[in-house]
Order: sequence, then C-alpha cells, then structure tokens
Amino acid sequence: MNFTQRTRGLLKMMAVVLSVAMPLMLALSSADARVGGGGSSGSRGTRTFSAPPSTSTAPSAAQPFNRTMAQPGSPGMGAAAGAGAAKGGFFNRPGMGMLGGLAAGFLGAGLLGMLFGGGMFSGLGGLSSIFGLILQVGLIIIVVRLAMSWWQRRHAAAPAYAGPTPGPAVGPGAQTSFRTGTGFGLGSGTAPLEIGPSDYEAFERLLSDVQAAWSNEDVAKLHTLATPEMVSYFTKDLEENKAKNDVNKVSDVKLLQGDLAEAWREGDTDYASVAMRFSLVDKTLERGTNRLVAGSETPIEATEVWTFVRPRGASWELSAIQQT
Repeated sequence: MNFTQRTRGLLKMMAVVLSVAMPLMLALSSADARVGGGGSSGSRGTRTFSAPPSTSTAPSAAQPFNRTMAQPGSPGMGAAAGAGAAKGGFFNRPGMGMLGGLAAGFLGAGLLGMLFGGGMFSGLGGLSSIFGLILQVGLIIIVVRLAMSWWQRRHAAAPAYAGPTPGPAVGPGAQTSFRTGTGFGLGSGTAPLEIGPSDYEAFERLLSDVQAAWSNEDVAKLHTLATPEMVSYFTKDLEENKAKNDVNKVSDVKLLQGDLAEAWREGDTDYASVAMRFSLVDKTLERGTNRLVAGSETPIEATEVWTFVRPRGASWELSAIQQT
C-alpha cells in the first residue's frame, strides 16, 4: 500500500504534534506558581541528602532537592541520594521512574523516527508503517493516562486528622501526638531537639508570612524570613515571572494539619523539618492588567515539608521546601 505525499506529510505533522504535546501535558500538570514553584529547594544542614521521616501529615517520602547549594560530598549523603538529587528534564523528575523512561523512549525512538520516513517497523513497507503508527499512538495514550492517574493519586488529600504513628503508650518512647492550638500535632517526645508550642506558632507564622512576601514581591521582607539560599531561589523565580509579564498572587493561606518530622542540633544551629498540609488561593495574573493567566479563586491544598533553621539566640527562618 503506497501513501501519497500529502498523506505522509499529515502523518509527519501528527508525529511532531504528539511528540511536543505529551511532555507539555506532563509539565503543565505538575506546574505550581506558589512560593518555591512546586519544587524542592534549599538545604537541611548535614541531612540535606537524607529524606525527612514520614509523618501522618506527609506519609509519602519527601522528594530530593532539585535546587540546593549543599556540596555532594557533605556528611550524611548516600550515593543513591546524590544520584537522585540530580536535576533532569521533563521525564527525569523525582518519582517519575519507569513511566518517564517509557515515555521518553517512545518519543525518542518512535514518533520522531517518522520524520525520517520510518516508524516502529521501518523498512517493512507501508502497511507495517500504519500498524506501527497506530501502536505508537496507542502506547502514548496509555502512558498519558497512567501519568494522569499517578498524578491524581499522588495529590489525593490526606485525612484531615490522620492518626499518629503507632508507638508505646508510656515510657521513653511514648507518643505525645496531641494537637496544638496552631494546628500542629506534636510527635514523639524523645526528639534530640525539643520543639514546643511557641516554635509551632513561629512555623505557622512563617508559612503565611513567606507566602505574603512572595505575593507582594517583597525581596527585602523575604530576607528576614528565609536563608540567603532560599531568597536567591525566590528572587530568580520572581525575575522569571517579571520576564513573562506575570505576577503570582497567593492569599488565604490556612494551615490544615502539621506535625514534626525531625528536629536536631548542629553545633550552635537548630534545625526542624515540619510536614504541613495547607490550603491557599493561588493565582497568576498578567502584570498591569490583572488578567487571570492561571489558577482561580478556588482554594487548593498542598502538602510540603518545610525545614526551618535557628542559629543560637536568633529566630527561626525558612531553610528548605520539599514536595511530598
């Protein structure tokens, strides 16, 4: 069976459209405009390359950092963690795994190959080319559906008051997971660094203040709330928004659930990694006209692990944000 030149042109155009549309679909589905851009950025001292323990608020493992100034040879880093922290493209995101590899393989070896007159069964004739095209399109549809299902499951909301991790009722390891007035639940009382109600109040306040300073593009204020490393990332993201003539507005930030993942001390510096599930209104507007570009007035939920740092005698400030 022979194809006309026009038919071959249409098939090539279809291949290009599919090869471009698929990564864009996956990229847009994971896009977040709020502070941190929905990624994992910052440092956790000597524990930068080890994941915080899971909690009832964030039962899934926190993603490795794709933006950090920590050196790969720093203490506490494992070889596997270092490899996982490398930043990649659309299909090399943390958590994509085999699914991302399959998608990249189909795009690289299948559809783009049609541009050179072939297909999955190149060289076996026109009929085989049709079957190859149908098979490739079918495989891509399956991969896209699996990716969307995976993303929906991953972002399914956790129960509002998830129970604590089972532990002894009394004794040194007894669980003390009562809920505080700030919305945080306290974990085990045997943490190396004691975190009290006043600390949780500071964490919740920082959650709102950082989002507000980001929304107002107030870099000076961000310098009082976060480490220089985190401010450098925020500044870069804000500059990118300005280059696109966009402004991200975050409002109505409300902590829904939170608990301590771990707290420790390094010399004269305290660290605390806290899992937080919160709601917020996240909108991206066109600068100058306030035309809605992305988001809506409907609140959305996010679950992240925020790490705070406090030099001796100073106040807590944001040191890292990790997605779960």
